[in-house]
Amino acid sequence: MAFGLLKSFSRQSASAVSRDRVLHVDGEDMPVKVVVHPRSKRITLRLMPGGGGLKITMPAHVSDRELDGFLQRNINWVATRKARLPQKVELEDGQTIPYLGVQHRIVHLDRMRGVVEVREIAGEPSFLVPGDPKFIQRKLLDFLKKQARENLNLSVSKHAASLNVRPKQIRITDSTSRWGSCSSTRTLSFSWRIIMAPETVLDYLAAHEVAHLREMNHSDRFWNHVRDICPDMETQKAWLRRHGASLHAVSLA
Repeated sequence: MAFGLLKSFSRQSASAVSRDRVLHVDGEDMPVKVVVHPRSKRITLRLMPGGGGLKITMPAHVSDRELDGFLQRNINWVATRKARLPQKVELEDGQTIPYLGVQHRIVHLDRMRGVVEVREIAGEPSFLVPGDPKFIQRKLLDFLKKQARENLNLSVSKHAASLNVRPKQIRITDSTSRWGSCSSTRTLSFSWRIIMAPETVLDYLAAHEVAHLREMNHSDRFWNHVRDICPDMETQKAWLRRHGASLHAVSLA
């Protein structure tokens, strides 16, 4: 059952007062990021990847009372969408997680030294993780971040050369709110979880962020740049929409 307790808060900053909220849904407090957009004509609400929060985009004329009322009316919608999210998956011995689009089983090895290896065990793709069992998560996460950086470096370099641009740096993050971003300082950031997607999807994400070095928006010109360097972008975008939530379900808790 969804409950209607709504908390709101404001934070005074040098530039503006935040209109962010916290919505209480099924016994859980969910942060609500409120974005006022000058071209918005109505209030829109979406569940952030992984289900850890919500994002509202709305016109500037919407009052706090209207905003709170909108959230109250949509509590059941939020609860329903949250219930449909994939169950959390822990990085632990015996669990399976995707890697480059293929499910791999996590296998703990008794030996104390060594690095994470990817091999087939009895015909099953597997991660072999040595060392203390309590460090399985940390060692596997370090491995996945390293592989994400290597693969993304290659894709970014390829697409940057095609568009004749150069990023300042590439960051690997633990973001569950977005797959990637491009800052005004030309820093490209990517969620390490993209290494669990097929290589073609990872390559599309790299192309998407590199294209922002030419167009810091989502205009037709931006999408034309993406399409030029990633002709099958619609297929990869569709994969991420369908399966992205399952990648965000991989838990570090």
